[in-house]
Amino acid sequence: MSAHYQPQSALGRFVNEIEETAIALILGIMTLITFTNVVLRYGFNTGLVWGLEAVTFLFAWLVLFGVSYAVKVTAHLGVDAVTNLLAPGPRRLLALFCGVICIIYSALLMKGAWDYWANFANLPQTTGRWFPTGLEEMKRTSYRGWYEVVDIRFPEWLRWIQPIMNEGEDYEKLPRFIPYVMLPFGMALLLFRYIQATIRLATGQSNSLIVSHEAEDAVDDVAHMNRGD
Repeated sequence: MSAHYQPQSALGRFVNEIEETAIALILGIMTLITFTNVVLRYGFNTGLVWGLEAVTFLFAWLVLFGVSYAVKVTAHLGVDAVTNLLAPGPRRLLALFCGVICIIYSALLMKGAWDYWANFANLPQTTGRWFPTGLEEMKRTSYRGWYEVVDIRFPEWLRWIQPIMNEGEDYEKLPRFIPYVMLPFGMALLLFRYIQATIRLATGQSNSLIVSHEAEDAVDDVAHMNRGD
């Protein structure tokens, strides 16, 4: 898949905009919080108590967005020394097989991510050991929406969720289900990207799931420059 791949469908363009915008915003916010904390610490002997935890969550979000984005631009590392020895037909079949394995793997990740997040979001986990076979029966004692993070204060504009998630009780800190929602969302993006990549393999629009040979291309470019080509 080309690193310059442009999505053709409306859904593809929408997902692409979400990923690129989120990655840019997260990087900017992380930089702003870290810079502010450094200035406050060394200039005024104080700091943002919640800053480290916020940057930690944002970094985790960045990684999860980046995982799916890297599938789109074929930035994940892989070894093609063996597959390059094969004829085009067998090589394409092997690439399709790898695509199916990646779809199954990301589906398993999404199930696990949902089950983990649901524990904090007052939602039922899935049944089934490997693949979801249904939703478990929820009991009042199963609700975990009151779990909070350590340092990030609860924003006042979110007080409307207290009757829904915490039986009307006040939150002091941000409930965990908010930052943890990136787990199932990120895995859903990953599953979407692998399905998209496998379809592109099946339709002949791509021939690999792994990174292009950027290092070799860069070496060739430098060689051409040194020769004055």
